[in-house]
Amino acid sequence: MDARAEEFERAVRGPDAPPIDEDAAIAHAAERTPTPTGSRLDRWWTRTMSDPRARRAWEWGAPAVVMAVAAATRLIALDHPHEIVFDETYYVKDAYTLWHLGYESRWPDGANDSFAAGDPDVYLTDPSFVVHPPLGKWIIGAGMAIFGTDSAFGWRIGIAVLGILLVALTMLVAKRLFGSTTLAVVAGGLIAIDGNAIVLSRVSILDTGVAFFSLLGAYFVLLDRSWAKRRLAPWLEKRTAAGRPTDWGPVLWWRPWLLAAAVAFGCAISVKWSGLYFLAIFGIYTVVSDAFLRKRAGIAFWGTGAVLRQGPVSALLLVPLALAVHLTTWLGWFLSDGGYYRHWIEQQGGTPATGWLAWVPYDLQNWWHYQLAINGYHLGEHSPHPYQANPLTWLFLVRPTSMYYRADDQGTVQAILDIANPILWWGATAAVVFLLVRVIRGLIRGRAVWSDAFILAGMAAGYLPWMLYLGRTVFQFYTIAFEPFMVLALTAAIAAVAGRASDPTPRRVAGLATAGAYLGLVVLVSAYFLPMWTGMPIPHWFAYSHYWLRSWI
Repeated sequence: MDARAEEFERAVRGPDAPPIDEDAAIAHAAERTPTPTGSRLDRWWTRTMSDPRARRAWEWGAPAVVMAVAAATRLIALDHPHEIVFDETYYVKDAYTLWHLGYESRWPDGANDSFAAGDPDVYLTDPSFVVHPPLGKWIIGAGMAIFGTDSAFGWRIGIAVLGILLVALTMLVAKRLFGSTTLAVVAGGLIAIDGNAIVLSRVSILDTGVAFFSLLGAYFVLLDRSWAKRRLAPWLEKRTAAGRPTDWGPVLWWRPWLLAAAVAFGCAISVKWSGLYFLAIFGIYTVVSDAFLRKRAGIAFWGTGAVLRQGPVSALLLVPLALAVHLTTWLGWFLSDGGYYRHWIEQQGGTPATGWLAWVPYDLQNWWHYQLAINGYHLGEHSPHPYQANPLTWLFLVRPTSMYYRADDQGTVQAILDIANPILWWGATAAVVFLLVRVIRGLIRGRAVWSDAFILAGMAAGYLPWMLYLGRTVFQFYTIAFEPFMVLALTAAIAAVAGRASDPTPRRVAGLATAGAYLGLVVLVSAYFLPMWTGMPIPHWFAYSHYWLRSWI
């Protein structure tokens, strides 16, 4: 302290006052001065959202913009190329005969060219052995019934609509999980601009249908969780007031959202059998969720009550209805006479069931024999394919699928490469690991992070079963079934990086900057890859620049 300061101190505090301890004074001032939190962006956002009109504009307008992007990336030039590409050779033609005959029939040689030329009625009437249920093909056929087959738009629009709806559904799930319109927009925006989701909405194959209906079922499970939670407290109050025991908790028979989930999962199974794993995993999730809800409500035997009493009831609500929906989608096969194995017992020398199953109608026995034959095909499919991808490599994007490739003499290339945005995909893979660690830490500390567990349940249902088929011929594009859950995991990780408005200013500013920079990079990379996802004519050198890894070629 200089001489002038000392003189001023004596004048103010008196000549006998003890000297000031400068370090203590600074520490005391720091204690009294609150640490600044948030950022200028947070303060601006709070002021803006305080206006009800601005809030409504954001809550409705931002998702609408995401949907507009999704529609544009999936519908613009959907009819290009005007030829049957990749596995459209199966599903488009099967959809056409399914719509016209009630079953999938065989096609003569050269049928692809005839179909694309506007003459699809060259199909034969003898049945074709198909290995996937009918619902996805009914959807493809509906598009052709409405828009015709003169343009590829007609045979692709059904799947494209499902792809657009998948974006909307992802936002609904994100809003339910995170309670934030902003995070819902982030999740929807990510899947709206990702290549795997775009390509599989623009090429008429089945997997987007599995993704949509599986996510729809999961969304209904979320709604059921809230429904069941709201009914626990009134039940406990009534039982307590009546002096009746509450140790085991209620058995809830009427769970409308669980019934809706059964219908949705049944539809997923009716597109591809892999939808069955979503039914199983989210059925287990429902039981575990019920147990934790009962524990939180104070029910003594919360675990055994959920597993032994509510669990069987939930299974009865889910499984029979899902299987009934699946069986219903085979109605065309049952109503026709020409389907594969349709009269296996009556006309093909099949052996009918005996004993206690002898009462089963031949129609169902024939259908069951067909299902066994399909299962045998799936278990024995090991034919090598140039674009097959081991499931162990899916999360690392090692072997994408080339759906279409044309090069001319002028050095121009048109390609449809089913590859996710690498920056998004690798970030989502890291995010799944992050959520797994967070859930394990939460369980150790006695805090269940139910939203993270929900996301990981979807990942497990879509991915882990493929570990049983490592020797089978499978492809990277199967990942679309669980990509929405990867995007939700990435959104949760981005939220964790960005932090909260209550965080100290340096932490919050750094978090927002990091999250913003990452999202900006994802957008740029999607713009860069878009020509390779949509078959745009581009120079050969530019197309080749997209093959970042040798295994992508």
